[in-house]
Amino acid sequence: MKRKGLSDEDKALWKKVSETAEPLHPPKRKPVSPEDRPLPMPKPVKVEVTQLQPFQLGAKAKKNAKNHDLMPSISDRVGNQPVQMDKKAYGRMTKGKLTPEGRIDLHGMTLDQAHPALIGFVMRSYTEGKRLVLVITGKGKSKRDDGPIPVRRGVLKHQVPQWLQMAPLRSVVLQVREAHLKHGGSGAYYVYLRRRG
Repeated sequence: MKRKGLSDEDKALWKKVSETAEPLHPPKRKPVSPEDRPLPMPKPVKVEVTQLQPFQLGAKAKKNAKNHDLMPSISDRVGNQPVQMDKKAYGRMTKGKLTPEGRIDLHGMTLDQAHPALIGFVMRSYTEGKRLVLVITGKGKSKRDDGPIPVRRGVLKHQVPQWLQMAPLRSVVLQVREAHLKHGGSGAYYVYLRRRG
């Protein structure tokens, strides 16, 4: 006697039953390698909560409140750079006792004019074997500040130190420092060049 195959209705019924049944002998799992294991949950970090002082009516604000200018002035940033050159020569330079061997005046130039002029001047000075040059930027025009966003005074004064730290000048410049009063003060920079090798 020949067996009949299951009808479509029987197959659908068997599929429903097999989905709900649990196997007597489940398939064995493969051993999990250390790389495939899930990472353990991180341990909770204790955060200490500081207690705020209770507010009292009539209390005054602290006198040593910091101002909101988070970035130091360009003079402070240039002045706080680590000394890369000979300390004795650096001291003489900051006191205005070293005489610059060359100078460039960037007054009245736009950024597009001043940048190539500065690169050309510094690279020429380096190839001529000069060590100390003076870059005059000016302090910037003072104008009324009518807008809600403050505008920095002296675009070149802020831009020149950044240019001197970028390629191609970074490889020839050893130290940048604001000039002594007799050489222009905060409107000029001493640029101490590396020795030609």
